[in-house]
Amino acid sequence: MSKPKFRRPEPSEQQILEHLTVRPITAQERRRFDALMVEHHYLKSHSLVGEQLCYVATYRGQWLALSSWCAAARYLKGRDQFIGWSPEQCRRRRALLANNARFLILPCQHLPNLASRVMKLVLQRLCQDWQQRFKHPIVLVETFVDPRQFRGTTYRCSGWTELGLTQGWARHAKDFYIQHDQPKQLWIKSLVKNAPKKLRAATLPPAWALVENKVKPHCSTKSAELKTLTDHLARIPEYRSSHALGYPLAGLLTLIAVATFCGVVRGKKDLAQFASTLSQAQMRALRFRRRPKHNGKLSPPGVTTFFRIFNEVDEVALELALLAWQDQVLGPVQDTIIAVDGKKLRHSQGGELVSALGAQSGRWLGTVRTPDKTNEITAARTLLERLSQREELSGKVVVLDALHTHQETARLIVQELGADYLFTVKANQETLHKTVSGLLSARSFSPCGSGAQGTDGAEEPGTARATPTAPPGHDPGAGLLCGGPTDRGTLQHDEQKGHGPDPENLAAHHQCRSGCVAGPGVTAVPSSLLGD
Repeated sequence: MSKPKFRRPEPSEQQILEHLTVRPITAQERRRFDALMVEHHYLKSHSLVGEQLCYVATYRGQWLALSSWCAAARYLKGRDQFIGWSPEQCRRRRALLANNARFLILPCQHLPNLASRVMKLVLQRLCQDWQQRFKHPIVLVETFVDPRQFRGTTYRCSGWTELGLTQGWARHAKDFYIQHDQPKQLWIKSLVKNAPKKLRAATLPPAWALVENKVKPHCSTKSAELKTLTDHLARIPEYRSSHALGYPLAGLLTLIAVATFCGVVRGKKDLAQFASTLSQAQMRALRFRRRPKHNGKLSPPGVTTFFRIFNEVDEVALELALLAWQDQVLGPVQDTIIAVDGKKLRHSQGGELVSALGAQSGRWLGTVRTPDKTNEITAARTLLERLSQREELSGKVVVLDALHTHQETARLIVQELGADYLFTVKANQETLHKTVSGLLSARSFSPCGSGAQGTDGAEEPGTARATPTAPPGHDPGAGLLCGGPTDRGTLQHDEQKGHGPDPENLAAHHQCRSGCVAGPGVTAVPSSLLGD
């Protein structure tokens, strides 16, 4: 291809260059736009994918050039290496890129510098137009140039960067590519400063982050990881008939768990959509079976499969399998503080779950469903008893909110489980709140504080003072009640009288070994410190 001879624009041509305008086409102009592309562009087609904008350059109403932009290519080795982002970042943030799919100077309009002038005007407004139309910006653009047809001079003059040749593959179907042996030049241009660096960052700028929220969850878990969880869930007994075992229970439960980790929380239709992103290798790891009507290929489960799967799953066996898998991945539980709390399920008929978490690591330790016509108090006790069967709770601290500040819960934690407790006390618990408030005086209280003195009248090392009352400006309407299994005598004395341990006795006689109190017994802090 011979190099064209350069010439400067004549005055009349310079007039056009200085006064031409570039604008998006209207819906009524789309048919004319497409027809001109098919007639005059060397590719003889105008098929765009995803979000798209088409521009026309005009002078006094006459069309001079056409430019169309659409969604960027899914994966480009040269582009992705230049940006430096991961495959998952590429999938979630690719909407911030656009592809210059077509660029055409209409016949009889080949003026010197027209192409670079039109490209400059398009790029000046592309980001703003995209923001207005699709509610997010464009920060980097790409295009392909056939070296057998063009030199890429327009892009070079407009500040684009050539990244080399593509590998000569074209997407032919959803997951199928064909090699056409016609590699193209790959060109890119940043529309904002440091665009590649920002695109590969751990978090996007707020104005860009909206694109990630629109991307549907995708299963990016490796096959080996799926197989590990499936092996654990295979312990759960299969309750379905043999004709339904094209999708074994263990594989389906693994899929549901991974989908939950990826943010799929809206129901069975979203689960089916998530399943459609599985590769053949991932479905093999889930032990899905081939079916003759699918030509021997594995197919993902549909909505009806997920409707049936939740009917009779053994929830206790499921919990034990998930906890065993968690232990294998994370190692033994190291938390010394266990937080217990209940949450109502959104969009459910009164459903409520009570869960235990490791307060230091945030690690899940178990969940119990609140029985019908009860509240989470009973469920929390059941959860703690189940938890104690799996691991030793002695020496650990159980933290619960004011709803659980109850005599029976305190007795269970201290006497049966050998743990300590940390309860919240509110003003509506009048008797207990009065007792705690009385202990929280400015003076020390037994058995520690100023009463513990050495022979010389000084306080002995290691003694502590009672926590003072709430300072001015703080609401003393809530506090913390701590108790532990140190003083068993008082508890036994209470039980010999025919009743359980009184929270006031727990407050006065039990030591919290967690270090959350100044000394044995009970303390309270302002509610502002509790996050209540």
